[in-house]
Amino acid sequence: MAGYVSEVLGNLEKKVYWEKEFLQAAAEVLNSIKVLVEKDSKYKEHRILERVLEPERVIMFRVPWQDDNGNVQVNKGFRVEFNSAIGPYKGGLRFHPTVNLGVLKFLGFEQMFKNSLTGLPMGGGKGGSDFDPKGKTDNEVMRFCQSFMSELFRHIGANTDVPAGDIGVGGREIGYLFGQYKRLKNIYEGVLTGKGLNWGGSLIRCEATGYGTVYFAEEMLKTKGELFKHKRVAISGSGNVAQYAVEKCIEYGAKVVTLSDSNGTILDEDGIDSEKLAYIMDLKNCKRCRIKDYAAKYKRAKYFEGKKPWGLAEAEIALPCATQNEVDHKDAKALVDNGCICVAEGANMPSTPEAVEYFIKKKIFFGPGKAANAGGVATSGLEMSQNSMRLAWSREEVDNKLHTIMINIHKAAKDAAEEFGTPGNYVNGANIAGFRKIADSMLDQGLV
Repeated sequence: MAGYVSEVLGNLEKKVYWEKEFLQAAAEVLNSIKVLVEKDSKYKEHRILERVLEPERVIMFRVPWQDDNGNVQVNKGFRVEFNSAIGPYKGGLRFHPTVNLGVLKFLGFEQMFKNSLTGLPMGGGKGGSDFDPKGKTDNEVMRFCQSFMSELFRHIGANTDVPAGDIGVGGREIGYLFGQYKRLKNIYEGVLTGKGLNWGGSLIRCEATGYGTVYFAEEMLKTKGELFKHKRVAISGSGNVAQYAVEKCIEYGAKVVTLSDSNGTILDEDGIDSEKLAYIMDLKNCKRCRIKDYAAKYKRAKYFEGKKPWGLAEAEIALPCATQNEVDHKDAKALVDNGCICVAEGANMPSTPEAVEYFIKKKIFFGPGKAANAGGVATSGLEMSQNSMRLAWSREEVDNKLHTIMINIHKAAKDAAEEFGTPGNYVNGANIAGFRKIADSMLDQGLV
């Protein structure tokens, strides 16, 4: 059976050798679930690994739009509908110059296991474009979103595929996309999540990924009698996930000392409090400026151009909330050397395989993204439920449901790791628990 996993990975690498991120994600999952596949021959007999690795549908299209100067621009659009065994495809849209099919396959592949762990009926998908919203006017973003949705609307729906936001796709973009969908389909349904509160959105949705990452980390810490209170926290990123991770850390009595963006990192030894966080939110969400402006306003803070947060200061907890492969082996070693005992991934696959291996070797609490950052899609699932019932739950109701889901994800990953002989290995546990539910559902539904 171990040969089966190696055979599948070898064939995959020959077929899509250029899709580095997808191959990385596939190897991480399949190597984790070897113990399950070895135990039960049905997965090989029905070629479940090959079927899980192949998206059910890939949609690629051009997105022509006109900029404010009247020039025609053309971008690529994608939607990867990976797996619908346990529910309609669900996953974000990413607008960023680095978007390509390999990146979206990696994200969609990870998404289906993450969605499985939530316990909600959601399949996995991902989409987006190589369009860069940075530096674009609202009208340019609107024209792009309308053109993008003019093709995508044919392939999505409340019971088929429910996209959400991701990097480069926030409330503004979701609004423009939803408006165009409604115009083209002449139907008002919960086809997108992350909507505005006035027109079908859910309370806590913006906060959910950051909050959920902290909730998951707290559950890991509790297994050894630890808490966030009085601990120093290093966080990367300064967007939605990072902002609300900071907010929950402050609420839990921790001191957040770093944030970053693609240009560099700020270090504030005094800690980022609620007032400073409000400034960051205005800086990033409204003014759309760089994080270095923080150091210009708060003189005791330092800015490190071109640097990542890892190793700049002592921190017991690290929350990578920026992008994939931002923590390499060197960064992992720097974190451990600076007293880190817990890492929870707020971003998707932010740690390289070498970094993950090092964290596990050093017995650091390590929460992989598909488990630790599942709060965002979990609350998207709760938004779908509210839309279907034509109800709006209170902030407390949604937050309580989110917290319960994150506790259950932690338990599922912890229990699966113990069941298959790797206690404390949340990577193995999350992959096994997520895969088993999807694979068994696929077997139930026949060869489709």
